[in-house]
Amino acid sequence: MGEEQRRRGRPAGLTEGDLLAVARALFLECGYAATTMDEIAARARISKASLYREHPSKAALFSAVVSDWATAGRDAMRPALAQLVAGTDLSADLVDLARTIRAGVLSPEMLGMRRLVTSEAARHPAIAALYLAESWERNIGALADAFRALDRQGRLRIVDARLAADQFTWLTIGAPLNAQLLTPIAGYETAPTAASAVQLFLSGYAVLGDAPSR
Repeated sequence: MGEEQRRRGRPAGLTEGDLLAVARALFLECGYAATTMDEIAARARISKASLYREHPSKAALFSAVVSDWATAGRDAMRPALAQLVAGTDLSADLVDLARTIRAGVLSPEMLGMRRLVTSEAARHPAIAALYLAESWERNIGALADAFRALDRQGRLRIVDARLAADQFTWLTIGAPLNAQLLTPIAGYETAPTAASAVQLFLSGYAVLGDAPSR
């Protein structure tokens, strides 16, 4: 590759992940509609031709950004799920899991991406569906698998693991997610409501005699 090609192409050291991070930052900062490929190329210090060679349209780049973000966070719950299945204190492990879920879903970065994808869902339904499948649905599926394991161990009574995973997740994040999306509150307290969500969940799914007292 000649010197002129190197100047016009991607600078040395700029990986695809770096490029997607630059694009994500601009989308979050300016919104999808107001962000241009010219701005992304300039911020990434590459030519617009190089950008279009890798991502032929802004929508294609947006799809790559969303997929990359979902992929990066899809296994964040794995350690807490492994502890839940292998642990000996079901209630405490569920509270730890609830706090892990809340910390991830309510983080400023995650809320920003959720707002961004939601704002473009009508214009780019395939990208919204991609985000739903690769992030939310994958994590719900992993949680359902953990609940099936707990049912096999006799530690929970689970008939429909997917339903239980949905219920646990929304008990854990429903109210604070709604509040944070509409009226962000710095330092939103998570511990008391995580514990109460677990208590309510166990009142329906604990094995007979192990349900928490009210």
